[in-house]
Amino acid sequence: MQSRCIIEEHTGEKSMGIKPTYIKALGMEILSSYGPRFSKDFDENKQIVSEVTTVESKRVRNRVAGFITRKINTGRH
Repeated sequence: MQSRCIIEEHTGEKSMGIKPTYIKALGMEILSSYGPRFSKDFDENKQIVSEVTTVESKRVRNRVAGFITRKINTGRH
């Protein structure tokens, strides 16, 4: 019997489960260059991402900041 997988479309209202590769790559690059500047606070990290990158999209900036915040909070950076 074949197993079923229900895939929900991301509507912007739910949190993302798996980050896209470009978010991870950008986040890791920023962390390696500016690691000590980041904290456990998402809003502070969001501001730092705005300062150190040229990301124009608020959505992408927030995703990168969220990725970095999660890495800092879990100690996996």
